[in-house]
This record gives sequence, C-alpha cells and structure tokens, in this order.
Amino acid sequence: MITREVAYGLLTEYVSSDSLIKHCLAVEASMRKYAKVYGEDVELYGITGLLHDIDFEQYPDEHPTHARSILQGSDIPESVLDAIEKHGKEHDNTRESLLAKTLFAVDSLSSFVIAYVHVRPDKSFEGVSLKSIKKKFKDKAFARAVNRDLVALGAVELDIELYEHMQTVIDGIVERQAELSHMGMSLI
Repeated sequence: MITREVAYGLLTEYVSSDSLIKHCLAVEASMRKYAKVYGEDVELYGITGLLHDIDFEQYPDEHPTHARSILQGSDIPESVLDAIEKHGKEHDNTRESLLAKTLFAVDSLSSFVIAYVHVRPDKSFEGVSLKSIKKKFKDKAFARAVNRDLVALGAVELDIELYEHMQTVIDGIVERQAELSHMGMSLI
C-alpha cells in the first residue's frame, strides 16, 4: 500500500490551497483516531482521510467523482477509493464499510473543530473541550458552511452518540496536532 509520505506528496501535487491541505490533515487526524478506537489499520484510515479531497480543487462541482481516476494506479486499495468516492454523497445508502462510514462522519466535523480553534484568541488546541464545541455547534451562525444535519447523520451511520463522536474527533485532532508540530506542520 502507498505510504503516508507518498500520499502527502500526491495531495500536494493536486491541491495547492493551504486551507484545503490543512482540512485534509484534520480529516486524516480524525480518521487515525477512529482507526485506533475500532482496532483498524491506522495508516489505511489516515491515508483515506488525507486523500479524500484530492480532486476538490480541480473539480469542485464534480467532487469526489474524479478522485478515483486521479488515484488509480497509485497502489491504493479499492476500499480507500470506495470510501473517498462515497464520502461526498449526502444521501448515499451504499456506504457499507466502516472505513466509508467513518470518512463521511468525520469530514464536516473535523472542519468544524478546526474552525473553532481558529476563533480562539490564542488559536491553540490546548484546552479544546466538548462543552465549548457543543456550544458553538448550537450556534447556527458559527461555521455556517458546516451542515449540522450531515454531522448528525455521520454519527448515526457510525451508530455512536453525537457527543461521543464529537469527543473522538476532538481527541484525534488535538493528539495529531501535537504529532504534526514535531514534523514542522500544523492543522491551523
């Protein structure tokens, strides 16, 4: 299977927007955390999150339909291609694999958590709490682009309580930020 280093190189080959790259890193963080929770392959889950929006910049109106053709032949498992292909379909009842359900569930919520960190005075991940995320989640004016119904649907598809889902994503992002900072990278 493709390595994370090669996957990151592919991502930066097709995505130039710093904010989109950071979004992909945040989704990677959430996916890695869920892989640990579920006892799944952390690298497989992480690469899925990292590459999930690889076609967004070039084909925003057709995303994620071009991801498969971009990634075909890159030593990426079919399960990853399938999950990426299905994460952008709100009402797709064909998300059967845990990998696909997890990607769909963490995509918007990861963006929401990062948006919250951006508005903190110190832009720090330290002390980010479920209580603060819940409060902002109820504020419809905050991060309007994040569809709260899709976040809730993601939790339903994973068969997990919404606030437990939020806590898992928060934990994954906070943990990964610490790891990324050692690599000279950041989620914000």
